[in-house]
Amino acid sequence: MIEIGSRRRNQPAPPHVIFEALTEPDRDPARPWLILLGDEQRPQVLSAASPTWLVWSSLWPRRPDATVHFHLPRSQDSGTDLRWTLYVDEPVPDQSNSGHLRKRLNQLINANLRYTFGQ
Repeated sequence: MIEIGSRRRNQPAPPHVIFEALTEPDRDPARPWLILLGDEQRPQVLSAASPTWLVWSSLWPRRPDATVHFHLPRSQDSGTDLRWTLYVDEPVPDQSNSGHLRKRLNQLINANLRYTFGQ
């Protein structure tokens, strides 16, 4: 598998809360965050070790080989220093498509999810 993107950003909630949000994105219907586009599908959790890491299946039916790996270490402020890393098999998508995939993950995780915790 080839890494085509990775981002780290602090989330205000502790790792066990972030882990729950990533494994059960519909747990709080009043705070939806996994808002998918027409060319996306709900990911499945492929493997996990609560509350430190988990792996999602692909969000994109056109790239069923893609996986998203999440690492959830506790931050100094008792939140989570969440890092997502996107992996794909060969052939690697072109730069435009890779940029789109990274942007979507960044929006879902470092914007939508983060905003549900008030930031």
